[in-house]
Amino acid sequence: MTNTPVAHVDVAERNSFTGARAPSRIYRSPQFGALIAAIGVLVFFAAVAGQNGFLTPAATAGWINATAELALVAIPVGLLMIAGEFDLSVGSVVGASSITVALGSTVFGLPFPVVVVAALGVGALTGLVNGLIVNATRLPSFIVTLASNYILLGVALGLSRTLAGVSTVSVTFEEPWATMFAWTFLDLNITVVWCIAVGLVAYWVLARTRTGGWIYATGGNLDGAIKAGVPTNRVRLTLFITSGLGAALVGVLQAGLYHSGNAVQGQGFVFQAPIVAVIGGVLLVGGYGSVQGILLGAVTYGVVSIGLFYTGWSSDWLSAFIGGLLIVAVLANDAIRKSALKSGGRLRAPRATSKEAL
Repeated sequence: MTNTPVAHVDVAERNSFTGARAPSRIYRSPQFGALIAAIGVLVFFAAVAGQNGFLTPAATAGWINATAELALVAIPVGLLMIAGEFDLSVGSVVGASSITVALGSTVFGLPFPVVVVAALGVGALTGLVNGLIVNATRLPSFIVTLASNYILLGVALGLSRTLAGVSTVSVTFEEPWATMFAWTFLDLNITVVWCIAVGLVAYWVLARTRTGGWIYATGGNLDGAIKAGVPTNRVRLTLFITSGLGAALVGVLQAGLYHSGNAVQGQGFVFQAPIVAVIGGVLLVGGYGSVQGILLGAVTYGVVSIGLFYTGWSSDWLSAFIGGLLIVAVLANDAIRKSALKSGGRLRAPRATSKEAL
């Protein structure tokens, strides 16, 4: 580590409140709107569907499992959005990694350590390619990753049908991999443990390290960050790889929990992940948000998706609920941000050292 001077990165109005510099009052934090939304939907479904079983342990475990699985994809995607970029390839990464596990184990008979590493490698490689293209061309990451999503979907589906004749391949995990990726306890899946671990690491990086300041600076004021010596290309590339790894981990977990790999099963995450991030307080323009908020956004989405089942209403209403929540979240988050900036003045991101590695 070098003793180079420390440079402040001015991110103007799109700054965030992080770590020790977070405002003491919670209503000024990025996750405040997400907290209100999560509490609101819990109270709503408890009142409307409580007598139909929504408050039972099984139902509670259902929305917790849904939240954990979605959060594992949404947290890395949300960090990338804070840095000002998108990743819409996560849907195909989930499916491609799950089918990689199934094909590798069932069709080729490879050892589980090999197939798990290969599946995670699919996510890392996809993120690497996305990051390199975005950094080299400066094309919008929305377009680059959407194209990657379709390319990977076609490759995964084509290989699955060529090698196995079907798009869904059965797989049974052996110990200790079954415990790591397919374990359940009292209706709770191992995804909950993975979600807690990933969430804690992401929170520490974003709120307590210089890398977190670089992430906010990259999304909040790119030109200022570059002038201050922040390695913005490296930040984006690392976050793209992390996003791919998060989606690949979910694919491996789904293969273990559902005893099958499916090349197309992750497409719902393509827009669910960024929606959850926005509900959680992440701004589409970047430079603002928190891991706590993203997790609360996942809670909101998970409660709505499971809660509708217990109301007896048609699942067709799910899209209406999520769309309404998205609009309300965008308006609330923008109002909270403006209020915090108005009361706090011009704010500064955590300190960024110009030559320190990620």
